[in-house]
Amino acid sequence: MQFSTHTQGEFTVVAIGEARMDASVAPELKHSIAQLLADGVTRIVLDLSQVTFMDSSSLGALVSLLKMVGNRGDLIVAGAKGIVADLFKLTRMDRVFRMTESVDAATCAVAA
Repeated sequence: MQFSTHTQGEFTVVAIGEARMDASVAPELKHSIAQLLADGVTRIVLDLSQVTFMDSSSLGALVSLLKMVGNRGDLIVAGAKGIVADLFKLTRMDRVFRMTESVDAATCAVAA
């Protein structure tokens, strides 16, 4: 799975560089972000702006990560659009996750 991380303000931004988030990448995604959490990172913005397809296994991995973060921090989904945004809406996960249109919107909304 291709992804990159960088710091923006108080957040670690995890930018997914894959067009597809499916069962073949969900375990690695979950492991990689869980490792960030284990290393003490508590404020994460997950940039899905490059993702054009996402299946239920990846959504399940994100739900698990949200539970890991709990009340200790933030996991914000940024840049979901098209089919990916529709999946969050259809499953009502858009009500569970904090979602923003962009990484900048995520970091500004929390800072305000």
